[in-house]
Amino acid sequence: MSSLPNNGLENSTEYTLNPLDPEEFRRQGHMIIDFLADYYRDIEKYPVRSQVEPGYLQKRLPDSAPSNPEPIQTILQDVETHIIPGITHWQSPNFFAYFPSNVSVAGFVGEMLTSGFNVVGFNWLSSPAATELESIVMDWLGKILKLPNSFLSSGNGGGVIQGSTCDAILCTLTASRHRMLDKIGRNNIGKLVVYGSDQTHSAFQKAAQIAGIHSNNFRPIATSRSTAFGLSPDSLRSAILADLEAGLVPFFLCATVGTTSSTAVDPIGPLCDVAKEFGIWVHVDAAYAGSACICPEFRHFIDGVENADSFSLNAHKWFLTALDCCCLWVKDPSALIKALSTNPEYLRNKATETNKVIDYKDWQIALSRRFRAMKLWLVLRSYGVTGLRNFLRSHVKMAKHFEGLVGMDKRFEIVVPRTFSMVCFRLLLLPVMRVHANGEQLNDEERANELNWRFLESMNSSGRLYMSHGVVGGVYMIRFAVGATLTEERHVNMAWKVVQEHADIVLGA
Repeated sequence: MSSLPNNGLENSTEYTLNPLDPEEFRRQGHMIIDFLADYYRDIEKYPVRSQVEPGYLQKRLPDSAPSNPEPIQTILQDVETHIIPGITHWQSPNFFAYFPSNVSVAGFVGEMLTSGFNVVGFNWLSSPAATELESIVMDWLGKILKLPNSFLSSGNGGGVIQGSTCDAILCTLTASRHRMLDKIGRNNIGKLVVYGSDQTHSAFQKAAQIAGIHSNNFRPIATSRSTAFGLSPDSLRSAILADLEAGLVPFFLCATVGTTSSTAVDPIGPLCDVAKEFGIWVHVDAAYAGSACICPEFRHFIDGVENADSFSLNAHKWFLTALDCCCLWVKDPSALIKALSTNPEYLRNKATETNKVIDYKDWQIALSRRFRAMKLWLVLRSYGVTGLRNFLRSHVKMAKHFEGLVGMDKRFEIVVPRTFSMVCFRLLLLPVMRVHANGEQLNDEERANELNWRFLESMNSSGRLYMSHGVVGGVYMIRFAVGATLTEERHVNMAWKVVQEHADIVLGA
């Protein structure tokens, strides 16, 4: 990155300004933009995964805050010298780990406006524009996804922007719990049962714990390769019937479109058919893959969503919006409101009492909330539906290209079919028996898993790229997730070169 400008204040102890002086804000704002622009220009120069050791920063920074003000130049210099080495560069074009959390100019500008206005939009009166823009932009995105009208504000449903999928699941689970306990009595909370698959995100288990669901009543139903690790409706039905026979009360199902380990897709329609027989709330978690469903060729993956109760996706994953922006739609907002609302005297106002406005504080866990809709509004307007579809398709095309490269090398196998922009692959077994460090002989599965663990660590330690792993059906595999904004086909080709080089290393070890 370029050296930082000197404004003559580096050694000053008289650096005392109005904390929100417009001209100083302008000066520092330009510096920050230049700093970040240089960062993105140079981002490929950094090791993708941070190479520091635990506790590194404690050794570099003072053990107490400064008594006197310090100029922004000095602070930014420390960011460059001490903070950047400790960053894993999620926006690097060579970042292929986890799922994307991509960004854009529009996302940044929207975030700047959000932070600049710094409204606290807990109810309509606290900032009418924040509430009304959120309703509008969530309807826009819902229409792009071809969600049924029952999920839109025009159809008595509605959308709300949460911080994360964890929030979305917790809110809907809490609403479903409240509704069911109204029927069976509050003292029967110990009988409530929730369902997902063994591939469902751990956020679901956390939400169940927070909501007071007994750990014995959390049902991760087994999946298998025969169903591409999607949740079987027959298995769900069997689990529900067994719980009913035991005197328990099924009340919530979390189905997934694009699971974390392998991007498996649960069959939404058939699962809803089963759940609705028993009065179970169905939440569809499409955190990663939901964005792709704005493309007609992927929309069928959420067929059946019209029979679900709630649906969410993370615009901060694969939709250029920047963390945090989880979009949640519900058919019955009153279920959220009944479970989550509080109405202290100091928040009473005429607008709320007319029942003609939305108070989003009653659709979420926290009271305070950011003006998140600003980012999503700018992204939708700046790139348009056509631009966003082309952006998503470019990542799928690159993943398909990588899949083809893997398929041509007989040392590798594709573990699960590619559905979106992630390829799950692994090195095949070594031709000779290996033993663990403790001298124990490993079976074939253990050998393969250990081999691929060493293979992945070898690649990530190089700093040239970053991938992560998953385990499905006991198989350890490497996840190659394409989704960073700056990634181009040349980066995918470079990644494949790294894969081949490190395969040679570990197979020759």
